[in-house]
Amino acid sequence: MLLIEAGGADRHPMIHMPAGIALLAGNRRINWRYRTESEPELAGRRLHWPRGKVLGGSSSINAMCYTRGHPRDYDEWAAATTATWSYTAVLPYFLRSEDHHGQGEHGYHGHGGPLSVEDLKSRNPLSAVFVAAGVACGLPRNEDFNGHHQEGVGFYQVTQRNGRRSSTATAYLAPVRHRRNLTIRTECLATRILFSGTKASGVEFNHAGTLEQAQAMREVLVCAGAIGSPQLLLLSGVGPAADLEGHGIRVTADSREVGHNLQDHLDFCTLNQCPVPVTYDFSRAQTLAVGLRYFLTHSGPGVSNVAEAGGFVRSALAPDERPDLQLHFVPAQLDEHGRNRLPGHGFTVHACVLRPASRGRLTLRSALPADPPRIQPRYLSEPRDLEVLLEGIRISRAIIAAAPFARFRGRELFRARGSARARSSRRSCDARPRPSITPQGAVAWDAMPTRWSIPSCACGASRACGSSMHPSCRASSAATPMRRPS
Repeated sequence: MLLIEAGGADRHPMIHMPAGIALLAGNRRINWRYRTESEPELAGRRLHWPRGKVLGGSSSINAMCYTRGHPRDYDEWAAATTATWSYTAVLPYFLRSEDHHGQGEHGYHGHGGPLSVEDLKSRNPLSAVFVAAGVACGLPRNEDFNGHHQEGVGFYQVTQRNGRRSSTATAYLAPVRHRRNLTIRTECLATRILFSGTKASGVEFNHAGTLEQAQAMREVLVCAGAIGSPQLLLLSGVGPAADLEGHGIRVTADSREVGHNLQDHLDFCTLNQCPVPVTYDFSRAQTLAVGLRYFLTHSGPGVSNVAEAGGFVRSALAPDERPDLQLHFVPAQLDEHGRNRLPGHGFTVHACVLRPASRGRLTLRSALPADPPRIQPRYLSEPRDLEVLLEGIRISRAIIAAAPFARFRGRELFRARGSARARSSRRSCDARPRPSITPQGAVAWDAMPTRWSIPSCACGASRACGSSMHPSCRASSAATPMRRPS
């Protein structure tokens, strides 16, 4: 097996220190740092889309929250495709992949698998305040978002092992690096899939300015995520013929689905100042002390994933029994994915729409593989998504206004630019919403009967895998590794 990675090895120490997530947002060596095109319903803003450019992909830079989604989401996938996607069918694969240490409902967690899942070893006291405030607002307490019931507020389980990030690179790749039948090539940008007719025969990639080719004896697996996978397919001539011809790319298969059905959970951050200095808004000296303690003892705030608590909530607009909103609580002032550092102390409540109706698309900017694609999520293009998001803002503010937050509640930041204007227009929202950055779709399938495949084309010996293949969003804005039963 040949594994080709555009980024480098996962050696950066901030990858493995969970709280280092805040320092990874601006690192161009391990983050693609994509930006969307201007979003019409968000006052023309271009939004930051971080994606992992390193072994482990985005699992090496994400917030490590382990949530699988709602069982009915999988059952709906099964109804649209094949029964092997039902929750009953996929649950054994989740259990097989998991090495669970901590609290959790019996029968919903596995042991001995490659991916370590733990309860956080260190929590900020404000995270417990958030949970108590949610309960005070009438939300149920939930000890396990991956158990029998998803709804409620509680603490997130995290993909960590002994206080270190458990990414797909550390969980799956590191234990088998020594195998003689595995070659790992880093700093290699895949430029196109090679085809013999309509059969994938290999991959072309750029390493240090030199084009190389690798021939496949069996098959090519495209696992570049919701952005990289559709981009690579388009560069390879698999996509809408008119778009490809416009860039001078020879059409291998006219597949209209590639690049379409792009979707993401839109997220609104409610930021409040905190008069008590208990948050993670550390000074430079405090940050150095946290890092030193972590690397010496693997304890303290350095093991926090920052988004420690949260919840799944059914708003008044929920059409069925499933929560339609997800909350993340961050005991720090998190603005623009941590890229905009704010003075003082505060906390952030994130609310995101779990099943957005809005659909976007991804297209090529040019035929050059190094050029980032055009990302057009078309957030809030479906009016109902705005209505649900506004419910999320209302619920977030109600939780912050609850009694448990009384001594910690300061002034809400950015409220003058908040949801009032969005409420009056119901058409645009410039009230600081941001992407939750769990994009899905963009390589839609056409109900393949037995396996994932490039849709609507007989591109044999080639499969696209991962979130790019999801037909619709799971009810979770956090990633769990997905492996389809074969």
